[in-house]
Amino acid sequence: MGRPAGWMQELTGRAPMQSPGKPSLRRDVERLFWLEIAKGLTSEDAAIAVGASQAAGSRWFRERGGMATFMTVPLTGRYLSFEEREEIALLKAQGAGVREIARHLGRDPSTVSRELRRNAATRGGRLDYRASVAQWKAELLARRPKAAKLVTNGRLREYVQERLSGQVRHPDRTPVPGPPAAPWRGRNKPRRQDRRWVLAWSPEQISHRLKVDFPDDESMRISHEAIYQALFVQGRGALKRELVACLRTGRALRVPRARSRRRANGHVTPEVMISARPAETEDRAVPGHWEGDLIIGTDRSAIGTLVERSTRFTMLIHLPRMQGWGLEPRIHNGPALAGYGAEAMREALTTQMATMPEQLRRSLTWDRGKELAQHAQLKVDTGIAVYFADPHSPWQRGSNENTNGLLRQYFPKGTDLSRWSADDLHAVAATLNGRPRKTLGWKTPAEALDDQLASLQQGGVATTG
Repeated sequence: MGRPAGWMQELTGRAPMQSPGKPSLRRDVERLFWLEIAKGLTSEDAAIAVGASQAAGSRWFRERGGMATFMTVPLTGRYLSFEEREEIALLKAQGAGVREIARHLGRDPSTVSRELRRNAATRGGRLDYRASVAQWKAELLARRPKAAKLVTNGRLREYVQERLSGQVRHPDRTPVPGPPAAPWRGRNKPRRQDRRWVLAWSPEQISHRLKVDFPDDESMRISHEAIYQALFVQGRGALKRELVACLRTGRALRVPRARSRRRANGHVTPEVMISARPAETEDRAVPGHWEGDLIIGTDRSAIGTLVERSTRFTMLIHLPRMQGWGLEPRIHNGPALAGYGAEAMREALTTQMATMPEQLRRSLTWDRGKELAQHAQLKVDTGIAVYFADPHSPWQRGSNENTNGLLRQYFPKGTDLSRWSADDLHAVAATLNGRPRKTLGWKTPAEALDDQLASLQQGGVATTG
């Protein structure tokens, strides 16, 4: 015999709920996940940090389009938390009554009574209170899906879509077809490929222009954040997802600000910042501390520059094109065929620094470029400690910046630097090292370096004796 009609509502005081299967991860876990995302973690690392699977983290991030929406807003104490529900389940199992549980939690007895009735498991036709099931049911009942403004207001939706994806037109209003573009595939804009020509107003421009075009129509108002949510968040249904390709960035998902800040210089960690550099580097009395950078030419050509801080001795690093440059199409995240990728840069620096004695390989201060991303392996190969200057602080590598200015006489901006051979670079470096310098008492950098090498040899002989 089946159960009589209406038994669920009579037992729990609420309408029947169809079970979708295993309860999903709790909403408070997802909130913690988004707080970790706000710190700059990837979705996989954030999921592990809160005790969820990497697949769950990727799903959360994808479904919300990288937007936390309300997930980072602190919860109020109005609703029972999962911890309180665990306390209720534990006290009930110990035989405590409703009022005793309420006193223990500091809640009204009616709140506890309603919780035990509405959110208890009903399998088997009886009430069985379990904290995980109760939390899951409470979160399902708490959902209040509200239709997005762009769904209910067709005129506003058409205005927004036209400003995002409208055609580019000539002054006579005839459309400009623009280049053929690949269809949107649910990912970021194609790298170094043609994109569709559209009006491409930003959501902020659209939001503020509405007040100008419709000053007396309050129904034609929407915030820029609501437009972003309509584009990025799954299930909104207001704007087509492919319209994200009309945004300037062309991103399919929003990138959290903290993550975008740390991504570009992920190889620069606190322990290799210039503030961790030895104090002996500052007064230039001890030789062996170098400053380095790249000078860039056309067609992604470059020359590496190294300057020793105490003697101003300069070395130029030849960075030839790698095999396949100009013949194979460029590949996103593929090998750096221009010659100054991280691996090529490390090998070139290792070869160059090997010409110096160990006492002249104390430290190297570099700009924050990714070409030195393999600095840890460089230290292993050469024994030289690598440090990075602060952002937008060229004066922290003053000797190198000054030398780069002198080198521009030989390698002007806007010229192809790959046409010069290693012998050519050596000749230019020898020319600079043969100029007398006021700061060296009118000695040349080459003479100053020879003096340092001679003192090192005398020190070695004295130590040996």
